[in-house]
Amino acid sequence: MKKKNLLISCLLIITSIVFTLIVKNVDVNSIGPNGSSVGLSGINNFFHNLIGVNMFFYKLTDILGYIAIIMVVVYGIVGCIQLVNRKSLLKVDKEILLLGGFYACVLIIYVFFEKVIINYRPTLIDGVLEASYPSSHTMLSLCICGSTLLINNVLFKRIKFYIYENKVAKVLMISILFGRIISGVHWFTDILGGVIISITLLYIFKSLLEELKKDNAH
Repeated sequence: MKKKNLLISCLLIITSIVFTLIVKNVDVNSIGPNGSSVGLSGINNFFHNLIGVNMFFYKLTDILGYIAIIMVVVYGIVGCIQLVNRKSLLKVDKEILLLGGFYACVLIIYVFFEKVIINYRPTLIDGVLEASYPSSHTMLSLCICGSTLLINNVLFKRIKFYIYENKVAKVLMISILFGRIISGVHWFTDILGGVIISITLLYIFKSLLEELKKDNAH
């Protein structure tokens, strides 16, 4: 990557790590269900009392999340078709392979935070206390929809299907982000953490796409 992109990427990674450590260790109090501890409890408690819990938006964002997953399937099909037609993984578009690697990184981070608990939810879901940081719906939707916009701008700029897909991606990003905030099933810092981590991953992905574009030009 260019020095500028590399520097910004490193700063974003550091920001994500530092913010996560702050949420884990600063102003920790037992304000969650079943006496669960929550970092930055003053800020989180204020926003939770202000917003409350709305299960309609929780269920709605769950449904919208499945639409985002369909986008992952679309590029999986594109990659498989190229693999079959070109008869070599090395001949599949590098951008599609990079996108697959990006999805894998997002999945690894998702699993990591399911195992390493930073915060639990401010409300029980079906009587169960679940991990809440970062908001997985926020992170997955921003990463999937954001990478969709980036990859389409490089590979499928003039194809109608992908133009419409871009519009859907933008609506999903905004709807899931604000729907998740209004639902109240995450602490405020869980949402913010999801946004910060997503921006970090998307910036790195964008930088690598730019490098591929330069290589293809040569």
